[in-house]
Amino acid sequence: MSRLPRIALALLVALLAACSSGAGSKPDALDRTLYDYSGAIRWNNFEVAWDMVDPKVREAKPLSDFELERLKQVQITNYNLVASVTLPDGRIAREVELGVVNRHTQAERVVRVREIWRYDEEAQRWWQTEGLPVLAQDR
Repeated sequence: MSRLPRIALALLVALLAACSSGAGSKPDALDRTLYDYSGAIRWNNFEVAWDMVDPKVREAKPLSDFELERLKQVQITNYNLVASVTLPDGRIAREVELGVVNRHTQAERVVRVREIWRYDEEAQRWWQTEGLPVLAQDR
């Protein structure tokens, strides 16, 4: 009789593992990706944020050394989500306000940026399709 409860417990654990592995993996991946991306931007780790940009965008518009150096001239002080909406095609559109301080002048301003996120079924991950935020004042 003692084998039957063990078998039942093993089947229950296997069933729960099967249910949890498929359910919620896409939303969980989105939450994790958005957390990592916002942290990378917030802490001025633009190289890490760049790795979360869609490879097609990175190929079409490579990040130059000049652009990377311009990004290093600012300090991000805030990363605040203003709005988020799921688009009809399943992509996620987000409006974000960034607090930006010029390291040379110490002038602070707020920049609003749009992020679009798409899920890549093959890679099983989310990609940001708008590129890094444009923070230069002359644009």
